[in-house]
Amino acid sequence: MLAQTSLPLTVPEETAKLAKRVFRKGNRYVTLRDEMGLIFTESDFADLYAEQGAPGVSAVQLALVTLVQFMEDLSDRAAAEAVRSRIDLKYLLGLELADEGFDYSVLSEFRQRLVAGEAQNRLLDKLLRLCQDKGWLKAGGKQRTDSTHIVGAVRSLSRQELVGETLRYALNSVAEAAPAWLQAQAPTAWYARYWQRIEGYRLPKGQTARAAWVQQVGEDGQQLLGWLQSASAPPLLCELPAVIALQTVWPQQFHLAGATVRWRQAGELPTALTMVQSPYDPEVRYSEKGATHWEGYKVHFTESCDEGLPHLITQVTTTAAPVPDCTSTAPIQANLAETGRLPGQHIVDGGYTSADDYVQSQSQHGVLLVGPTTPDVSWQAKAADGFDQTHFRLDWQQQQATCPAGKTSQRWLPETKAADNPSILIRFDPKDCTDCPLRTRCTRALTGPRSLRILPQPQFEALQVARQQQLTPAFQALYRQRAGIEGTLSQALRTADLRFARFLGQAKTHLQNVATGAALTLLRLADFLMGRQPARTRLSAFARLAPT
Repeated sequence: MLAQTSLPLTVPEETAKLAKRVFRKGNRYVTLRDEMGLIFTESDFADLYAEQGAPGVSAVQLALVTLVQFMEDLSDRAAAEAVRSRIDLKYLLGLELADEGFDYSVLSEFRQRLVAGEAQNRLLDKLLRLCQDKGWLKAGGKQRTDSTHIVGAVRSLSRQELVGETLRYALNSVAEAAPAWLQAQAPTAWYARYWQRIEGYRLPKGQTARAAWVQQVGEDGQQLLGWLQSASAPPLLCELPAVIALQTVWPQQFHLAGATVRWRQAGELPTALTMVQSPYDPEVRYSEKGATHWEGYKVHFTESCDEGLPHLITQVTTTAAPVPDCTSTAPIQANLAETGRLPGQHIVDGGYTSADDYVQSQSQHGVLLVGPTTPDVSWQAKAADGFDQTHFRLDWQQQQATCPAGKTSQRWLPETKAADNPSILIRFDPKDCTDCPLRTRCTRALTGPRSLRILPQPQFEALQVARQQQLTPAFQALYRQRAGIEGTLSQALRTADLRFARFLGQAKTHLQNVATGAALTLLRLADFLMGRQPARTRLSAFARLAPT
């Protein structure tokens, strides 16, 4: 289907006249249209549509309405109705007052096109390019990043419910694709076992009975997989998403050895990063942080925080739930560099500040990564008179260390077993350490010499510099600005219900997150253009009574 020609570059006269009369005190959508125009063009989405076919709804209109949905937390039906009935939205879109709008289903089709074309980021990128042109977003300024968890759009399942529901899902999918073939294969007992949704309260009571039920489910699933892989099976059944989920879940939850099926114990399960939690969204993963545990994803928001300018969402990253924050620092900065939005100072919390992050941020992008680093937790660093790593003089060229007593190291061994976490092991001569008068301040070993395990030179030096800088008043004053990103996440939760995924799969969840980021950016731009200042953090009545 071919997208329609562009929406009118000017607002129809009757629409403009009525909107200006009704919204005499201002309106965010009227202001945005006056100051920013349509934001998008049809060419921004032309590659997502066929070149031939019947005309469809304007892609620009659908993109703007999608952002309005997340600005006001509207469903597809409610958004389509709002376009038909609201003057401010007709003004934003440049529609005639008598325009009847569109069917709500085209919004879902537009999102599918964005996901299929891996074009989710266009909703935010084009908006930010316009902001850069107008001087509202400047490269080389200050930006801050933080993450929050997103609960997947699936119900939480126990392991027993997971295998039962996975098999039931596969049976239902195969029944739709090849009903006659499955009816000829399936035993009569399967109909009683898998005819309804698997719920914990429906499972057999007692540990022995439930173990027998799980064993039976494992054997049934293995039998179905064998049938599906046989020559008599209809083609393409193994390509069904439900069958792929079955093929993934079974070896994760059962030990399979030929015809033998055994339920895996807790210590035999795969890691959280690979273990499927639901057959309906195989990309959902389990994670926990403090007292919070969830099954879903994680989103990272980065926003500008320069004084006198609106605070705009500059980058959105969606990851699996168990992925550590520190692994996202480099990809976030790389994306900011690619789009010309790289900051001079990147303010983050301690989850984003590994030694590698400090080095890569400065060396690859020239960005000062501002955030607290992990302290030295050795007893020597905690003791008032202990000799931690900083008390040793390191000669990187000669690969030699000198201790506080003036003795040089005996061995300097690069450790390469963990390629993603290299280190250097330094050992001193036992003869030098045994009778050393400073021994009690250096090591607690009864007989052995002092040894050090340090990072390679770039990481080691960057970490020491960061530990010193975070003690300065200048660092503390700059780092206080990071707290503002907490308010951004709160606004996203309250405005667009960010906490819960609306769709299945990481790609669609990323689209939700990008649309949320673009919606927050539009809301903040509207406030900025209308002269509204961000409110300061409110204090409770009791807190206001505190002495100055």
